[in-house]
Amino acid sequence: MQDKPTVVLGASPKKERYSNKAIRMLREYGHPVIPVHPGCKKIEGIPTVHALEDIQGPVHTLTMYVGPARSESLVEQIIALRPLRVIFNPGSESDVVKAALVREHIPFEDACTLVMLRTGQF
Repeated sequence: MQDKPTVVLGASPKKERYSNKAIRMLREYGHPVIPVHPGCKKIEGIPTVHALEDIQGPVHTLTMYVGPARSESLVEQIIALRPLRVIFNPGSESDVVKAALVREHIPFEDACTLVMLRTGQF
């Protein structure tokens, strides 16, 4: 199934970063992408939002590219976003965020967005 609006938390304009690779691959696979970056206006030609609370409309997937120190301060915004699922890419795993997701019945997985896309598991 295509057309899964996906938020990339920790989006980077640097092409070598995995979050940037995810943005490009999500587009390649036909998914609308919402990059979140507090300082950039566009990443890969896509307008960014500066914070999770700036996102309008439904979100299928929130894919995490920030570490626990950053994500744990965003728990309330993550919950308010109400994504249908959260993907914790390697290095972004947080027991605090996961516990909040469990309480709110928001599914999550420890996985790699890039691998999921390439193997048809996204």
